[in-house]
Amino acid sequence: MEVLARLANLPGALPGAVAQGLIWGIMAIGVYITYRILDVADLTVDGSFGTGGAVCVMALLGGHNIWVALLLALISGLLCGLVTGLLHTFMGIPAILAGILTQLALYSINLKILGKANQSINVDKYDLLISLRWVKEAALHNPVVMVILITAVVIAILYWFFGTELGCGIRATGSNPNMSRAQGINTNFNIVLGLMVSNGLVTLSGALLSQYQGFADVSMGRGAIVIGLAAVIIGEAIFGRIFHNFALKLASVSIGAVIYYIVIQLVLTLGFDANLLKLLSAAVVAIFLAVPYWKGKYFSKPVSKKAQKEDETHA
Repeated sequence: MEVLARLANLPGALPGAVAQGLIWGIMAIGVYITYRILDVADLTVDGSFGTGGAVCVMALLGGHNIWVALLLALISGLLCGLVTGLLHTFMGIPAILAGILTQLALYSINLKILGKANQSINVDKYDLLISLRWVKEAALHNPVVMVILITAVVIAILYWFFGTELGCGIRATGSNPNMSRAQGINTNFNIVLGLMVSNGLVTLSGALLSQYQGFADVSMGRGAIVIGLAAVIIGEAIFGRIFHNFALKLASVSIGAVIYYIVIQLVLTLGFDANLLKLLSAAVVAIFLAVPYWKGKYFSKPVSKKAQKEDETHA
């Protein structure tokens, strides 16, 4: 009975979970660009997510309108990606270590931007794009509606960009860097540009979340990479065989983030210890990463030696 009573409270919490999932979904799309398209392990996002929130909040507190604040947050993400890219390509530091170094430096930078560990903004005093207060209102400024529109615009722009010669060069770099270099493609430039685009989306997501929750915190991006990977893996696991178009693949990542937050909300509603959420996130990512391996190793049909010989003969 106690479980049923708790589940009865779930519908009231769903709009907030969906809104948060959509906001983090934009960050997850940025993770998808580095993880799947560029094939680079980028851990900058744990720092750049907080940078987006910090820049947005401080810009609003400084008297700028919301669009200028979002633009500044986006530019800050491009700079974060640029630093990681240069550490990797120009200084020869491995990508994963370059991301860690940038992430580490961003903690101090975020603290300097905010001036203290936490800065808040009141929706009554500032003209915000989204807010937690509006999550149950049937209006355009409802965070669910607004973030869906923003996500659609982001996916449309990315679909166009990765269809251009420059975008195809980034995809080719991630797919086969040696062949790309042989074809005269500047792979180092493409890696830096891909990291910039990715972190631009991450900071945009951080800026939206800071408005939604009404504050920016120096540690708000901690564990962001795990959430991003969870969204990517969940989206691929559920829609991988259905969505083949590039735009739909990006949409599946956003949906994966929504599913992730609905699951988190369900678990919390059932009384799960909130202090163990990071452990739960890590377990979800590990399981979804392991599923393709388990499927190939334990559930695939064994290939006979005769079929192997025939394949070798045709080859």
